[in-house]
Amino acid sequence: MNDSTRSAFESAKRGAGVLLTSALGALFVMVVLLGVMWGVEIVDYMLNGTLDRQFGIVGWEPDGLLGIFFAPFLHVGFGHLMANSLPLLVLGFLAALRGIGKFLGATAVIVVLGGFGTWFTSPDTITVGASGLVFGYFGYVVGRGVFDRRLLDIAIAVGVGIAYYSILWGLLPNQQGISWQGHLFGLLAGVVAAWLLRRKRPATPYGPSDPA
Repeated sequence: MNDSTRSAFESAKRGAGVLLTSALGALFVMVVLLGVMWGVEIVDYMLNGTLDRQFGIVGWEPDGLLGIFFAPFLHVGFGHLMANSLPLLVLGFLAALRGIGKFLGATAVIVVLGGFGTWFTSPDTITVGASGLVFGYFGYVVGRGVFDRRLLDIAIAVGVGIAYYSILWGLLPNQQGISWQGHLFGLLAGVVAAWLLRRKRPATPYGPSDPA
């Protein structure tokens, strides 16, 4: 094995190790997040849905703004939580692959912007559920492929688009009992997060003879 081949092998080995470490960290974070949601839902079930009423997003109510930070952890029953769990695990895992720090930043943007958009467009309505996060992570992963343009991110974005494009039907405002507002603003917030957290490229200086 010559030096160039050995160097390429070592580089690939290091890259695989970094990716594996990132994958394990992303999986751990998502398992913990889902565990918290299931724990909260068990408590809410024992309290007959009291947490939903007290800590959901209540549109146009100043006190309901507090629900922006709690609503993603609350669900209307175990069926609602089960429907969100698998897509949240998959999309959240893919969103966290590029680092926990960026993932937490993206999550904060999705929760705050998506939650405020839901509050502003849902008067006299209580909204709970992690579907805003699901749509947000979808928008973030796809947007990351567009803005960062790294091969892995593009491949993930294409795969997610193919596998989960059907969730976009949830943006239609004709489904009783489903917050299309939460879906829409979660998706938009995810794209905004991808843009805000995009990879910064060094500026290319122009020489004297370079075109402007």
